[in-house]
Amino acid sequence: MAFNVIIVEDEILSAQMLEGMIQELRPDWVIKGTFDSITETVEWLQNNEHPNLIFLDIQLSDGLSFSIFEKVKVESGIIFTTAYDEYAVKAFKLNSIDYILKPIKEESLLSAIEKMEKITELFENESSTDINYAELVKGIKEGGSTYRKRFLVSKRDAYFAIPVEDVAYIFFESKMTYAVTFDKKQHIINFTLDKLEEELDPAQFIRANRQAIVNLKAIHSLENYFGGKLIVKLLPQFDEKFVISRAKATVFKEWLDS
Repeated sequence: MAFNVIIVEDEILSAQMLEGMIQELRPDWVIKGTFDSITETVEWLQNNEHPNLIFLDIQLSDGLSFSIFEKVKVESGIIFTTAYDEYAVKAFKLNSIDYILKPIKEESLLSAIEKMEKITELFENESSTDINYAELVKGIKEGGSTYRKRFLVSKRDAYFAIPVEDVAYIFFESKMTYAVTFDKKQHIINFTLDKLEEELDPAQFIRANRQAIVNLKAIHSLENYFGGKLIVKLLPQFDEKFVISRAKATVFKEWLDS
């Protein structure tokens, strides 16, 4: 399916690079326009049929792009692009298909595009009318059908499944990824944290730092740490101090409060 797309990006070079990457990955997609401000984007959306997909930078020349959603009802899927990750939770609450950190890598862009295509494919045969991507994304999130449900792990010569809700946290150490369950059992799983971050429900799991992903139910408390950092107390207890960086602390607290 060929999509109509707009790009909202206030850095000219970044916009040109993103447009080139999209055209290379999906040459049949139509880029209807490139805009660099909230005002310009709102005006275009108010006077044109909404595209299937918007690539939306968060920090624009005249403010945060979240305000676009306060001025116009956006009926498009959104792939957010930004150099910072402190807005991830807020982005998730909107029409977010995906959230890409700059500088944008081709594999990240392709993953986001394929996610959009997969979501569209699930719905396009269910109705003869045009797809409302805002409602489509909402339905996917509420249904939770795109997120991992279990892990297949091995023990000696046997395999068994662990429901994701039984996993308290996942951490990476010595080139291995481990899942720790609430009954304090530790299992090796053959996934990177980057991959798991995409597959786990962001309402239940969060990438706390480069070494770990945490289940909301495993968080006992937070403590302030020097330099604006946080220490997370987990149950079951983690062997070392579980530190959240200053850059991630705001996201983490907002996620807990959402």
